[in-house]
Amino acid sequence: MSIPEVVLLSVAGVGAGLIGSVAGLASLISYPALLGIGLPPVTANVTNTVALVFSGVGSALGSRVELTGQATRLRRLGVAALLGGALGAGLLLHTPPGAFALAVPWLIGVASVLILVQPQRLVRRLRTAEAGAVPTAATFLVAIYVGYFGAAAGVLLLAVLLAVTSETLARSNALKNVTMCLANAVAAVAFGFFGSVRWAAVLPLALGFLLGGWLGPLVVRHAPARAMRVAIGLAGLGLAGYLGVKAYR
Repeated sequence: MSIPEVVLLSVAGVGAGLIGSVAGLASLISYPALLGIGLPPVTANVTNTVALVFSGVGSALGSRVELTGQATRLRRLGVAALLGGALGAGLLLHTPPGAFALAVPWLIGVASVLILVQPQRLVRRLRTAEAGAVPTAATFLVAIYVGYFGAAAGVLLLAVLLAVTSETLARSNALKNVTMCLANAVAAVAFGFFGSVRWAAVLPLALGFLLGGWLGPLVVRHAPARAMRVAIGLAGLGLAGYLGVKAYR
């Protein structure tokens, strides 16, 4: 790799890690950067997934305050994330990523609307099932998507966590980041053995992800929760519209 490509991926990694840990939209920056240095789409996808693990590590280090008292919930959702991520990676290795293309914009759009409006009747009903199977099953399904394609998966998972728990945005976001990290990690192991990972691109992108992921929780901790929710929801709707145009044109 050339020096300009290393610089591009490092800078993209910092920006993507920051946005990913705040809004769950890391791939909006990192995936195009990998395409920009000439990687084929599938290679860029699996390389991005491997590097994304470091965004989760950085976010976990920066979110220790928000993760306090969530060990039991994290263990339960973590198992679901590991299983779902493994299944999603297996699907990607055997099916084209375009199989999800038509459904993804709708999933992201609905999740973004839920983050924006949080309909109270639905939220109350889901929160009564917090200790049951609803959050675990939802995390498992989102983790499949993380291992398979993953664009804006953080928006999907954050919408679920805000709906089924009574935690603040900052604490839900911290849980989202660690859970996403686990799903990406197990998928990364599978891709490392069986996928076409471009390891030379992983290192600069991963270092950027680590720094950006660590900075993100600091932003969420001090920013107004309502403003953050609106920003995340609107960004998700924008991405849903963009992906919808690409999928249906």
